[in-house]
Amino acid sequence: MPGIDETKDFIPVRIAVLTVSDTRSMAEDRSGDTLVARIEGAGHILADRKIIQDERDQIADQLRAWCADPDIDVVISTGGTGLTGRDVTVEAHRDVYEKEIDAFGTVFTIVSMQKIGTSAVQSRATGGVAQGTYLFALPGSPGACKDAWDEILAYQLDYRHRPCNFVEIFPRLDEHQRRK
Repeated sequence: MPGIDETKDFIPVRIAVLTVSDTRSMAEDRSGDTLVARIEGAGHILADRKIIQDERDQIADQLRAWCADPDIDVVISTGGTGLTGRDVTVEAHRDVYEKEIDAFGTVFTIVSMQKIGTSAVQSRATGGVAQGTYLFALPGSPGACKDAWDEILAYQLDYRHRPCNFVEIFPRLDEHQRRK
C-alpha cells in the first residue's frame, strides 16, 4: 500500500525555486512563496530562489547553473508553462533535460482535472533530470503550485514514501557518467 514508512528517517532535499515572470518581484511572488512555505514546512532546505524573465536562453542558463551546483538537488520553476507566445519555460526545461519524466505532466493533469476540470489542458507542466538534478516546471498560479506540491512532489521528494520515490534514486541519476 502506498504511503509514508515511518520506520525510515526523513532525508531533507536541497531545492531551488525559480519564478519565471516579466512582471513579478519577490514581494508579489505568491507562487514562489507558496512553494517556499511548503518546501520548508516539509523539512526540506531552500537552496536558492530567483525571479527571471520569460526568456528561453536565460531560463535554460539558470537551470544549467543550478544543475551544476552540488548544493542543489531539485529545481522547481513556476510560470511560463501556458500557451501564449511568452510562455517558454517548458522549452527551456527541455533544452536542459537529459531525460524527461513524462508521467509527471500526466499526473499533474490528472490532479488539475479534479480542481479545474478541462481547463487543465492549458497547462504544460513538465519534469525531467539533468546532471543528477531533478527539474520541475509548474504553472504560475499559487493553486497549481500547491496542487503539484501537495499531491505529487511532497510524496516523491520524501525518502520514506513507498513503494518508491525520487530521493532513493538520487545516487543513480548520473551513473552513466561515472567511470566503470
